[in-house]
Amino acid sequence: MMPTHTTVRPAVTAAGLTRRRLGLLLQAAAFAGADLGLKAWATTALDGDPIEGGPVGLQLVFNPGVAFSVGANAPGWTVVAVTGLITAGVAVALWRTAPAGRRLWGIALAAILGGAVANLIDRAADGVVTDYLHTGWWPTFNLADTFIVLGGLAIVTLSFREPPPKAGPADEQG
Repeated sequence: MMPTHTTVRPAVTAAGLTRRRLGLLLQAAAFAGADLGLKAWATTALDGDPIEGGPVGLQLVFNPGVAFSVGANAPGWTVVAVTGLITAGVAVALWRTAPAGRRLWGIALAAILGGAVANLIDRAADGVVTDYLHTGWWPTFNLADTFIVLGGLAIVTLSFREPPPKAGPADEQG
């Protein structure tokens, strides 16, 4: 009989699992905070006074829709509700895969979650998202959008290298 080789992952302690999840949530909060801080600055510094900066300038724009102004004519509560549900889905994915996922998966999900939360918080106040990064050849966007896109691209890239993480055994119990 030939010996079989199995890979055994070290058990993740409850404290380690909590630290990992908390760390990813703090990363998401840092992403959201960076964007919300820039949005606050942009609304006061850029109001009617854009700044040319080469390939990416700064110009204040308020977007009632989502990416590329999709849904701009939809009722504001609908856009908030749908983006809220999607954001909650990303938060659940981050929470459930934290035990089993590699660090880059977690960072990518934290970037998406942070960007989504920032845009959701911004939109909840008045039904629009504050955009401030302007190229002239692409719709004006914000740092949260950049986090969402880069996180998504990272997940696509990582999915070619390894399968997506599954919920860990410790997560299935609660």
